[in-house]
Order: sequence, then C-alpha cells, then structure tokens
Amino acid sequence: MLATLLTGCSSVAWQGQVRPDSDTVARALNGAETQVALWDLPADSLPHFPVPQNVRPCCAFGNLQKVAIGRVPIPLFRLGNTVGAGDVGPHQFDGGTFAYTSSGASANGNRGSENNGMIYTLQGGFIDLAHVRDTADDTVALFFEMVRHLGEEHRIELPDEIGERYIQMQTVELPELTNRERWELAAELAARMAYFKAESHEIAQWHGYASFAGWPETVSAFSPEDLYSNMLGAKLARALISANLVLNSDLYNQSMTLWLDEALDWLGAVDRGTSNALFDVIDGHWWDSSRPIPAKYMVTLRHYQMGDQQTPYLVPVEWARDSRHWDRLDTFLAAGQQPHPLALQPQMFGLELDTLAQVVMTVSPRYQASFAQFDEALWRHGFTHLDYPAIVSRSRELDQIEYQKLLGQ
Repeated sequence: MLATLLTGCSSVAWQGQVRPDSDTVARALNGAETQVALWDLPADSLPHFPVPQNVRPCCAFGNLQKVAIGRVPIPLFRLGNTVGAGDVGPHQFDGGTFAYTSSGASANGNRGSENNGMIYTLQGGFIDLAHVRDTADDTVALFFEMVRHLGEEHRIELPDEIGERYIQMQTVELPELTNRERWELAAELAARMAYFKAESHEIAQWHGYASFAGWPETVSAFSPEDLYSNMLGAKLARALISANLVLNSDLYNQSMTLWLDEALDWLGAVDRGTSNALFDVIDGHWWDSSRPIPAKYMVTLRHYQMGDQQTPYLVPVEWARDSRHWDRLDTFLAAGQQPHPLALQPQMFGLELDTLAQVVMTVSPRYQASFAQFDEALWRHGFTHLDYPAIVSRSRELDQIEYQKLLGQ
C-alpha cells in the first residue's frame, strides 16, 4: 500500500474484564471436572471495538525510488523503504505514522514508531510490515465481533473504498460445538475474512482508490509482496487468539511485537543492507528504478493470484550471482532458499467457512467507469470475495495490454 496521508496515533485500547454468568460461577463452585476457561465465559462480555478505519502508510515495491508530483519529478530525492530485522519497532494496534511506544512498554526493547518498511526473508521473500500489521489488527477486531454472532445473520461494517464494504455473516445451523471449538471457529473465520478484506484493498487500488486525493495508488495494486504479507499477519493474529494473548490491547501489542520478531527470524530475515542489495538485483526485472512513484509500471511484477493459499517470490540466485552485490549476497543465498507457502483453512468442523461469512464490495458511481471493460454481471450489484479471481483475471488481461503499449512507445 502506498499512502502519504498521515494517519495519526492509535486511539483504540481495550481491557478484557470479562464478567462470568451464573453457569460459569456454578461450574467453578460446584467442583466441575474441567475448570472454567476463557472461552467458557459469556461472549457478549468480551472486548468489543471497531475494525481499524485506516491502513498504515508504507511502501511501494522497490527501494530508493524517484518521486514525482504530477509530471514533475522531485530532484535529488529518493524514497527509502527497507528496514533491518533488528530495527522493527513495537506493534501498536491501529498504529499510524505518529504511533509511539516507550522503551518501558516495548516488548522487544525498541522504542518509538513501528518503523514499518520492507524486509527480505529467505523463506518469505520481501515482507511489507505494514501489511502484516494491518491484517493482524483486522483479525483481532473481527474475532471479537464474530465470536458473538457465529451462525447468525450479522453485518460488520468496513471502511468504504470504491464503495461500501462489509462482511455479511449468514444464518447457518452449526454442529454441536464445545465452547473451545466455537472460539477456534471464530478465530479461523476472522483470519480468513481479514485476509480477504486485504484482497479487496488491492482491487480497490487497481480501480483508482487512493487514501490521499491526487496521489494514485495503482502502482501498489497487486504488488508481489502484498498478499503474502497480509496472510502472514492473519496467521500470526490467529495464533495469538488461540493462545489467549488478545484479551487486552497491551497484551496484544506486546505479544504481536514478539511474535512478529520471531516470525521474521524463522523466515530468515536479512539485514537492511542485504535487502537493499536484493532490490538492486531485481531492478529491471520486478521493478523499474527509472520510473518515479506513483507511475503504475514502476512495479513490473504483479501478483494476481487471489485465494487462501499464497506462495512468496524469492529472488533468483542466478540474478544475484550476476550482480555487483554477489560478494555480499553469497553468504545468504548460496546455501539455497526455500519458499514457505502460507494457507488459511477453507473448512473447519465440517463447515465451509465461506458459508458463514463473506466480504462484500460495492461500486459507487464515482468508480463505475473503471469497470467499463469488465463483465457488468460481475460487479454491477456488488460482489464478494468469491468473485475476486474472475475480476482480477480481467485486471491482469488489461494490465498486460496496457504495459505492452507502454513498452512500444
């Protein structure tokens, strides 16, 4: 996601002061065989807060890019995007540009902002930390809403982009589930819907949505690192929910900080200089440093594969070997890289999760012209995440035509 709008500090904090009901108190006092656990407590007394209304400002794919305002380049300015593994800042729910955490409240000892940016990993390719954090936060907020309404018709409002967006939960007869199983089902469903919300943002960017008027974000639509990063955030938050590490905002922020650090280490995160060198290696292959932000085809590799399975792009070793950076990269890449795919479950406890809830997008009149070359039946009356592959397939066809024309100029 590319944005210049400063989003301010997070104002969302929650405390998990969950009140028991008479049944759970009786169970505690009457010597039940199993002790009361968190998921046994009344769902309607769990924390409740809205889905974040903004995405974090971060990065277009590449590094040290030129920048232009309209057709006028900004001389001598380059936009640095990368961070080192040891420099990742503490997480803050719904954190914006001005989010600040003191060293005393930070779980990893780093103070200040989240310090989002791009970081290369040997198993996950380039990771956009803002995308990881956004989808993690969405997962937690959606979980507390969904655990209350599993199997019920219920609408969860999402921030508008090219039109209204919302999650429509459906009336479904659930199998007999334990309280723990309901908790896990809500967690898996929340992670899935948070991820598909991220897919909807890619579609909106392609169709002209911009966080800041006059600053197009088409350069970031279907960027190669985006959806893998989003799914990583959904998976991490899903794990925190199962581990009961989300009951209050301080616990969640500190836990997410530690889990993100450990996940990056597990995926093989490299230092900032190595990430910079790898962006140099793929210049001319996956991005074009001669084109300024926000030119759409500054990014030349697009990822159009929608859905609940994502595989990262790893920099080919042969490109690195032929570059001026091989002496630096040899240590990291010569032993071989192995992509680590990520996936979200489509089914759980015999239920198709997409029958429980779907992300819905609508197209306002302002954006209808951007769908002129799409089958009207796909979008005119709104569409769900089940329709994304067909819509994005057409986007891919149009991008290929447009890019070939650009190359022929």
